[in-house]
Amino acid sequence: MKVLLDHNPLAPSNAAPTDFGAAVRTRPAWITARQPQSLPEVTAYRLQVDLPQAILIRVHVSADERYLFYVDGQVVGRGPERGSDRAWFYESYDLTLTAGPHTLVALVWQLGEIAPRAQVGLAGGFLLEAEGEYSARLSTKSASWACKPVDGITFEMPEGTRHMAWFVEPIQTTDGAAYPWGVERGEGEGWQPVSARREDAAFPFGLHAIHVLQPALLPAQMAALRRAGRVRFVAATAWNDPQFIAVDANAGLPAEIADWQALLDEARPLVIPAYTHRQVILDLEAYVCAYPQVQLSGGRGSRLTIGWAEALHLDASGQRKGQRDAVEGRTFIALCRDVIVADGHTQRQFEPLWWRSGRFIALLIETQEEPLTLESIGLLETRYPLELESRFRSSDPQLDAVTPLALRGLQMCAHETYMDCPYYEQLMYVGDTRLEALITYAISPDDRLPRKSILLFGLSRLPDGLTQARYPSRDVQVIPPFALWWIGMVYDYALWRGDRTFVTALLPGVRAVLDGFLTHVNADNLLQAPAGWNFTDWTPEWSLGVPPDGFSGVSGPLNWHLIYTLGLAIRLEEWLGEPLSAQRWQQWRAELAAAANTAFWDDERGLFADDRAHAYFSEHTQCLALLSGVLAGEQQSRTAQNLLSDPSLTRTTIYFTHYLFETYRLLAQPTAFFERLGLWFDLAAQGFKTTPEQPEPARSDCHGWGAHPLYHFFVTLLGIRPTTFGFDQVEIVPMPGHLTHLTGEMVHPRGRIAADLHFADGQVRGTVVLPAGLHGTFCYAGKTVVLQPGAQSIAI
Repeated sequence: MKVLLDHNPLAPSNAAPTDFGAAVRTRPAWITARQPQSLPEVTAYRLQVDLPQAILIRVHVSADERYLFYVDGQVVGRGPERGSDRAWFYESYDLTLTAGPHTLVALVWQLGEIAPRAQVGLAGGFLLEAEGEYSARLSTKSASWACKPVDGITFEMPEGTRHMAWFVEPIQTTDGAAYPWGVERGEGEGWQPVSARREDAAFPFGLHAIHVLQPALLPAQMAALRRAGRVRFVAATAWNDPQFIAVDANAGLPAEIADWQALLDEARPLVIPAYTHRQVILDLEAYVCAYPQVQLSGGRGSRLTIGWAEALHLDASGQRKGQRDAVEGRTFIALCRDVIVADGHTQRQFEPLWWRSGRFIALLIETQEEPLTLESIGLLETRYPLELESRFRSSDPQLDAVTPLALRGLQMCAHETYMDCPYYEQLMYVGDTRLEALITYAISPDDRLPRKSILLFGLSRLPDGLTQARYPSRDVQVIPPFALWWIGMVYDYALWRGDRTFVTALLPGVRAVLDGFLTHVNADNLLQAPAGWNFTDWTPEWSLGVPPDGFSGVSGPLNWHLIYTLGLAIRLEEWLGEPLSAQRWQQWRAELAAAANTAFWDDERGLFADDRAHAYFSEHTQCLALLSGVLAGEQQSRTAQNLLSDPSLTRTTIYFTHYLFETYRLLAQPTAFFERLGLWFDLAAQGFKTTPEQPEPARSDCHGWGAHPLYHFFVTLLGIRPTTFGFDQVEIVPMPGHLTHLTGEMVHPRGRIAADLHFADGQVRGTVVLPAGLHGTFCYAGKTVVLQPGAQSIAI
């Protein structure tokens, strides 16, 4: 069983050893094969041990890049939790072992250059450190571990993606004839002694280890068996390329669908004759991240390809998908797939080393001279165990219909880190992650994934002070606006959860980011676009999502973004008792705001321009200026009015619409809010099961940043928001618009906040319940009611 630690038992000591040799021997050791293999490769590590008595023992396990850990042939865990060279994680397991012989096995794989960008690899190897009196018998530093290469597993990139490996996980092919069956139980020949390396033995001399070992921060990922969906299409047509499968309605074999469905639902064996082709399209009827599990018998040399797609495309160009429910007449493009080559034996169980994602699965089966029996096909679903623990309902069923799509979109992008999307990059980007973390705060008391993301981004900081745009990552990418959004993440955590020690430790990083940006302020007190990809939103009018003059000039959105972020930093410094730092940021904010007002305000239009020439105007700039908190009086009202009424403004798309919704809340504009929710209202009818990356034509059908309406249901419509550090006070400002009823409960560090509100004729009546120790206010129609802990009636 996986356990989470509140300390780091593998941390190196900085004390000067009295006996250096003895001290070295106590340190954890990484083991590797004595004869290194070329990458990519899979290695099995084995320990056979005979215990004189039953024990409960804690072991700490890690590997580079990934491991699958077995005890006596049973899976104990997968890992290590995704990290980087600055924080390499290990899992801790409590093992209950009986007296007698036991076999510990770890399958460890390194993909090298074809690994996903999100998977960092350093030096390879496996590590197990056991605690207690039996440590010497089990630990890799002292016990008699052995290893051998795992043949029969190979990897390759999908066609057309070889030079952009960050987009997809490589294809895994498992050749049953070459695979060492029983290796998870330590069986077979060819086990060889290992080499050991102790990386942190010289730590007292200031020499740091290759792997900076840290205990895992997250609970075990969900592992739930799941039915493999509904059979939508069966055909006997051969294919030229398993990456592009044309679904020809005229070639369908509808009479076979029932047998295939029985295979999925009842594990009723299905025999595929010799020298036969079958195409089968499965509809999971939901977006799923899972390990496909297949059991085969016979059929030596038969080839089964399992391809995944979020939706089928209109044609092989892959440019458009159209209605997401459609199958026949479409093209199945399987960038993500696994291949199984049967060895002819009975009940062979296949499962890839990494999970796949999507809504549709294509099974492509080609038998040779023996018939192949499919014994069962299923899925082992995986994701972070994040659930909707808050509750929201309204009088408008359109809102309730958005909730499952948004929730599923968030869940599919939450694993060992948050992800932008599960099908393509699987990378944690700051801009995406801020929104994903905000939703998490509103729906779950579990803040471990947000904390990890904040920590890792803080560790990614570069010498100029900016954090990296995506992290962990095999390469460095800089999106300067995302470094500012990281400060937003620190602010959000401070506001929603508190933990003064954690937030205080992040303040030096917050200051470093701001100081890095301030070096780019020119003589006119305007921010010159920092080097990097100054992505702001996927608006079609902006090249690569960069606003006007955002590549190298002076851009309105970038300047207002910095001003907005300085406001967040001021509050952070004040909360943490740093008045001098707060005063410094206040001075900078005032100077930059005055300069931005002079450079970008267009009095004729009553709007802030995107550029100094006043040729371009966007919703983005107006939102950031209004949210910055520095506008007042007529300028503020004119900006707000024209944001709402000027149809020529460059519009926000799915991602940045979160900040538009924040602005609509600030301006109390429910009509505009509901109008822009129209995109989400239409998703279900278009066949989406999750929230997409951008409006059509959408590349990714599952993007966590598109789930932000779920956050706004709680904090903008129901109107429950923290106002002080650690959510110590609450403000409830409902924004019902046309709604006649809003009800819900939202998680809070002290319990739950509940509200049941009815609206009619400009009045609100209902009840509010606050947990013990929480005070706040309820505001509606210009009136304010003080809230106390417990239940109270509302009538305004």
